[in-house]
Amino acid sequence: MMDAGEHWQWKIPEFFNIGAACTDAHLGSAAASRTAMIVEDDEAGVAGATFEQLAEYTSRFAQLLRIHGIAVGERVLIRLPNSLDFPTAFLGTLKSGAVAVPTSTLLVAEEVRYLARDSAARVLVTHKSMWPGLEQELNGLRSLELVFLAGEGNMPAGSGHLALHDLPRELAQIEHFVPAHRTRAEDPAYLVYTSGTTGHPKGVLHAHRALIGRTPSNTHWFDFREGDRILHSGKFNWTYVLGTGLMDPFYNGRTVVVHEGKNDAQLWPRMIRKHDCTIFVGVPTIFRQIMQKTDFKAGDLPSLRHCMSAGESLSDEMLRAWRERFGLDIYEAMGMSECSYYISHNIFHPIRPGSVGLPQPGHDVHLLDADCNEVAIGEEGMIALPADDPGKFIGYWKQPDETARMHRNGFFLTGDYARRDEDGYIWFLGRRDDIINTFGYRVSPHEIERVMKNHPAVADCVAIGQRIGKDKTLVAICVVPQSGQKAEKAALLQYGAEHLAGYKRPRMIHLMDEYPRTRNGKVIRSALARMMEAQSDIPGGT
Repeated sequence: MMDAGEHWQWKIPEFFNIGAACTDAHLGSAAASRTAMIVEDDEAGVAGATFEQLAEYTSRFAQLLRIHGIAVGERVLIRLPNSLDFPTAFLGTLKSGAVAVPTSTLLVAEEVRYLARDSAARVLVTHKSMWPGLEQELNGLRSLELVFLAGEGNMPAGSGHLALHDLPRELAQIEHFVPAHRTRAEDPAYLVYTSGTTGHPKGVLHAHRALIGRTPSNTHWFDFREGDRILHSGKFNWTYVLGTGLMDPFYNGRTVVVHEGKNDAQLWPRMIRKHDCTIFVGVPTIFRQIMQKTDFKAGDLPSLRHCMSAGESLSDEMLRAWRERFGLDIYEAMGMSECSYYISHNIFHPIRPGSVGLPQPGHDVHLLDADCNEVAIGEEGMIALPADDPGKFIGYWKQPDETARMHRNGFFLTGDYARRDEDGYIWFLGRRDDIINTFGYRVSPHEIERVMKNHPAVADCVAIGQRIGKDKTLVAICVVPQSGQKAEKAALLQYGAEHLAGYKRPRMIHLMDEYPRTRNGKVIRSALARMMEAQSDIPGGT
């Protein structure tokens, strides 16, 4: 198959608005009457909107911000569940020229207060049911002035200085609206906060051009086709979902399917079958649960043709098992909050299990040593992108020194380490702080995890460096056993010895039910290492 990105050239217009590109751009085309979004909510039922309707909803929201005096560049904090209200507020904010700040509904009030204060948001958009839990923490913020409450039902009683507004009512009362603000491609569009595995989360400010910066993924990860329906298992606030589950499909005129409410392994195949989804996007944990806890197979999901994963590494065994049962590959990708996804597997090249794929067209990926020199094939280097990559962020919010620190010699230094093989595939080794230094060797935790996850008794595995003395660190693995199976530590140690080089094999085993995770489900490796060190310092397992 010919590689569609062989002669890639960036075309960045001077003026570009993500909100308009995802909605208004489809007016007058066949996509206008196409379903843009389907929401299945456990409590509210199923709702949907066409691209024509979404264009109107978002234009009304943009006009609402103008009416209330929200200026271009001011921040709008969004804390909403997966719902039609989310793209209405997010894309509507962008159409007004303001900056959207999406946040997780899992955050507690104190955390929301920090983000509201740090971003100096003038507006909060949240659900009526969520406001009582936020009111006390947010009422004292000087910058915050307006609160728009989505959802049906009565408005909660207000108190303090904040003005509460019924979002459905105010949107319905708008009689006319104007076209989207004419933003430049380089203008700020949205502000996302990192997972915050250490200290406070950092704000990552993206420009409107970020959407164009992800267009190589249309062919080199998604493989978009006419009539696609994309189901994502995550929440919109996560940058991974914000791109793959909202902006990218909308930009291409494709239908998004999302769920809100409780979920289990059975839910996702049922959603795929019910809504004729063609693309399923998730994380390895979701794919693993479907394999372990359901009996669904290829014949049960005739519409499904393409699967995508990111967030953590897929094991070789998972890829094989998924292929055997569903007859499909899972295309893995790598990215980060600062530049989204830029390395991935694709339909044009064979999947190489264990690697994260190939650089997408247009993204000039370098692996550099400490002096910013390119390393040789097969050698470890820090992943770096040109500072002018269209998908790269503008900078860290109110942290110019930190932004400058991550740039050097015309490169953005990601802090991720990898090696490149002779065919150009990238093999992720880990973050600087995740790489295990043991007996003079630098060991990738992801390489250990990929191997150990192939053991039949292992449901999940995280490798860490466990200090057992002042200058002594051993490779340890924290294992979640397969349901109904007994994980014998001696057998796991033996398996590691048989499948990994001596300096890579685990020396300690910890059995556990779950890992410490961020709000978006990422394992907090540093916290896990501290937990294990506090519990035991005896080699051989706990």
